[in-house]
Amino acid sequence: MSVSGASSHSIMVPEFRKKHLDRLNSTVLNPRHAAVLMLCYPKNGVAYLALILRPTYEGTHSGQVALPGGKVESFDIDYKAAALRETEEEIGVTLQSVTVLKPLTKVYVPPSNFWVHPFLGMTTTTPHFKLQEEEVAEIIEVPLAELLDDTYTTTQNISTSYASDIEVPCFKLKGYTVWGATAMMLSELKTLLNMSIVD
Repeated sequence: MSVSGASSHSIMVPEFRKKHLDRLNSTVLNPRHAAVLMLCYPKNGVAYLALILRPTYEGTHSGQVALPGGKVESFDIDYKAAALRETEEEIGVTLQSVTVLKPLTKVYVPPSNFWVHPFLGMTTTTPHFKLQEEEVAEIIEVPLAELLDDTYTTTQNISTSYASDIEVPCFKLKGYTVWGATAMMLSELKTLLNMSIVD
């Protein structure tokens, strides 16, 4: 059985973004590229996922919940290398300790004009996190059971630097609102995990 990343993403796409993407031909915008890591790990016998809270700043993604990662640089040999490098820089998890299981479906982010390339990875032991304070305000350790529980999926009205009082589908994980591109990628992860449980 296979999963369509696009169909999983669509569950968590806000209406205003659907309309924007319908009008958009992203192939002519010279988008930049970023890579992120969905890092799963054991802690006290429970499976967790690491998310980060971005600091508050004057920018598009100020104060938002995200996956560790960042812009692909010219010296990165591929997107996977960028995801691992950025994860080590931002939360201190060494790339040697991470096993990358697979790439997931890339997501286009219109406000910042990035294609984001997600990877699913894991460690066999609980990581020792070390925050890069300029990029990360907090690490949010989410039990995977929360992501899989549909009661943590909802909608919420939010305001951003580019839109006001918009209703968005989101996850409420550890008390934080996770929406937008991060929620889209987590929706695909949730679908994959549910399929593996069924299989």
